[in-house]
Amino acid sequence: MRRSVFVFLSVLVGAAVLTGPDLASLTAAPTITVRDSTYGRILFAGSNRVLYAFTHDPRGKATCYGECARRWPPYVVHGAVRAGGGGRRSLLGTMRRRDGSRQLTYAGRPLYFYVGDGPGQVRCQNVREFGGLWLVVRASGRLVR
Repeated sequence: MRRSVFVFLSVLVGAAVLTGPDLASLTAAPTITVRDSTYGRILFAGSNRVLYAFTHDPRGKATCYGECARRWPPYVVHGAVRAGGGGRRSLLGTMRRRDGSRQLTYAGRPLYFYVGDGPGQVRCQNVREFGGLWLVVRASGRLVR
């Protein structure tokens, strides 16, 4: 029995190492959580990075590509999406980007990271760039202005 458990764990760790952080992030953390910030309780990825919505995006469609997507990477997901503490599963969804990847949506709004934010940081709230405002999102799906 111990040998079987050891072999299973060894295979699991080996798979995580070979596939990089994607496998670990899919199995470990929820897709989104709600946490306290200076803007109130807002959405964060399971990795503790704040999530933004772009007012230039119509609901269910992304318009941030090229240089925009390099500065504001889309929250691309693989597999099932999960709501953690405070998040609403009924508001979670995905949409297909032009390259076929699945971008996470919340209340129909595509979600993004900002490259300058570290874990727990909110550095670009209410910033106008690439034709719209970048705003953090409440658990209700409303944007913080």
